[in-house]
Amino acid sequence: MARSVWAWVKVVGGLAILAALVWRLGTGAFLDGLSVIDGGTLLAAIGIGLLTTVLSAWRWCLVARGLGIRLPLRGAVADYYRAIFLNAALPGGILGDVHRAVHNGRDTGDVGRGVRAVVLERTAGTAVFVVVGLSVLLVLPSPIVPRTQLVQAAAAVVLAAAAAAALVAWARRRGASLVTRALGTAAADIRRGLLARRVWPGIVASSAVVVAGHLATFLVAARAAGSTASFARLAPLMLLSLLAMLLPLNVGGWGPREGMTAWAFGAAGLSPSLGLTIAVVYGVLAFAASLPGAAVLLVRWLRPPAPVGQLGPIEQLGPIEQLGPIEQLGPAERVPPVRAAVPVG
Repeated sequence: MARSVWAWVKVVGGLAILAALVWRLGTGAFLDGLSVIDGGTLLAAIGIGLLTTVLSAWRWCLVARGLGIRLPLRGAVADYYRAIFLNAALPGGILGDVHRAVHNGRDTGDVGRGVRAVVLERTAGTAVFVVVGLSVLLVLPSPIVPRTQLVQAAAAVVLAAAAAAALVAWARRRGASLVTRALGTAAADIRRGLLARRVWPGIVASSAVVVAGHLATFLVAARAAGSTASFARLAPLMLLSLLAMLLPLNVGGWGPREGMTAWAFGAAGLSPSLGLTIAVVYGVLAFAASLPGAAVLLVRWLRPPAPVGQLGPIEQLGPIEQLGPIEQLGPAERVPPVRAAVPVG
């Protein structure tokens, strides 16, 4: 019941933000966001989306292999495309990742480990994104976010990470309760799946390029919407909008992103309506970049793959492989039962 209520709260929250934007700014910004997109803009977004999806899938492969899961890159890319399409098409923004985690866990025979691999992969990507975002905001200060507040936010992130590490270390020393065992498992997964020497450089590099890809898509959206502001001026605003997407109150990714972009543009002395139009264009481009996932979903629905190692029914075997019942064998082929010798004395 609690999960159902929370799901509705997230959807209603996203719709409330969009309704407030329509009430304050009208529908023109939304309609402009749909009318300014052309073929070149779509192709650019799809190309950037291909790069970010492949790198995200590679990051997932690195984490999964660290946990002992064999995950080929080709299948991971297809699964990742399907996940981002479901995230964009369904309320909440995480249902595609839930499906990806459970599906991979069932394929590998260990649902728990498959779920943990996806959770670690998304957590690593989010952590790098937050670190990169705060770093860029510190380097390129904006009048809407004072430097002192950014320093406080960075300090809070560091303290939270240190507290989590201390809690995990304490749990490993404590021993055998259910909570401490779970924390111990999480610590072991982090050590193998994220912090191993052969894993973390690839995770950091791929996540950084993915963040750059999201910024590039936002810049494409800004130029399509008619913004001529420099990248240095737009970057803090775009990063705030992308950070707002981490909030769970959304409808397929829509809601906080549009509200933050409109507010940030207005606070920076730009047009809030232009900011809203850019956010709408970005949302449409992000959805277009996820459409290959719909093709993956359709193909796998029409032709579902057979589980690995499953044996076909006996009717599918050739005549030589079929073993008929004893009544179908000829007299010479029937083997008389062997009587066990009973020791005497």
